[in-house]
Amino acid sequence: MLTYSYTAKDASTGQLVKAQVQADNEKSAANLLMQRDLIPLDISLKDQSGGVFSRFGHKVKVKDKILFTRQLATLINAGLPLAQSLHTVADQTDSKSLAQIVGQIISDVEGGSSLSVAFGRHPKVFNQVYVNLVAAGESSGTLDETLERIATQQEKDADTTSKIRGALMYPVIVVFVIVGVLTFMLTTVLPQIGVLYDDLNKDLPFFTAVLVGMASFITNYWYIVLLALGGVGYALFNYSKTASGIRFFDKLRMRTPLFGGLFMLLYMARFSRTASTLLGSGVQMLETLRISGKAVGNVHVEASLNAAADKVKGGTALSKSLEGDPNFLRLVPQMIRIGEQSGSIDAMLAKIASFYENELDNKIKTISTIIEPALMVILALVVAVIVAAILLPVYGLVGESLAL
Repeated sequence: MLTYSYTAKDASTGQLVKAQVQADNEKSAANLLMQRDLIPLDISLKDQSGGVFSRFGHKVKVKDKILFTRQLATLINAGLPLAQSLHTVADQTDSKSLAQIVGQIISDVEGGSSLSVAFGRHPKVFNQVYVNLVAAGESSGTLDETLERIATQQEKDADTTSKIRGALMYPVIVVFVIVGVLTFMLTTVLPQIGVLYDDLNKDLPFFTAVLVGMASFITNYWYIVLLALGGVGYALFNYSKTASGIRFFDKLRMRTPLFGGLFMLLYMARFSRTASTLLGSGVQMLETLRISGKAVGNVHVEASLNAAADKVKGGTALSKSLEGDPNFLRLVPQMIRIGEQSGSIDAMLAKIASFYENELDNKIKTISTIIEPALMVILALVVAVIVAAILLPVYGLVGESLAL
């Protein structure tokens, strides 16, 4: 149930009434008011966001959206009317945010809007790929099949993204451990060596003196260190939202040693899967390239696809348009050419997507195998350097005492 704020006129007294009513959609709210002898003048959905901080808890999860899409496809395939199918799915979902959005979609559909237009009013949940596929399914009369395709694509994309995050999570954790160990040694152990040498009026070895100085600065001016790190992080975050920042970080993802190949496989798989789904649903080639470019999630790949779309519009084959493009792996235009010759480019794109998804799995396993011992070696070296900085002065003092 959704909460609506309304302004109505009492039919018996003529007075204006402002209050709230709970209903499944705007039409149901109006019916409830008329049953109470109230003439609705204005009905609007109440803002249920709950403030600035609550927005983080009101996002629609990918798994909820996938389940919604698949259930809706099943109900439509079973012959239920669209509005009834939406009502049923809204009642079954555990996501309050999604239920609220579906309630608005139901209101739009019952008000005469097409399903794709209703979805399009919620771009943060249903992206352009989703909306265009639904529109294609509506026009071709295969909405249930299209929704199944969307759900399958969402599952594959979510699975691929999860694997990428998993591959990146381990090195991030190890880096935090290294920083933690380094900070602990600098702030607790090394200062004691400095105090010992001061008491004995001895000069520290150069390397140890540098580390003791760093430790002293961190201990005495920790707030400056935190402010500096926070400032750098804030500046990088803001820069990453600018046009130049997006271009820089997107290029960095593609060119970073070890992980650059991982992201390239991800972009190729995402483009191929999206384009295959769009073409298979009846979306035109130029529109497919434009939408796929936005779905890939990299501005450089998107720019290449937009340039390819301009060439295709001029009569050039897609395979020829992508050939030699540095933002595409060479296999992609080669396989697309085979699809163009056989007249089954959507099926070939699906095969390309499956190939790169398998390659991505293998790449992740390879990177995990390489990076684990490499990071352990780095951690051991960091600890060894700190221990050496501690033990060398101690051995020096022991040597001097024995010489005496």
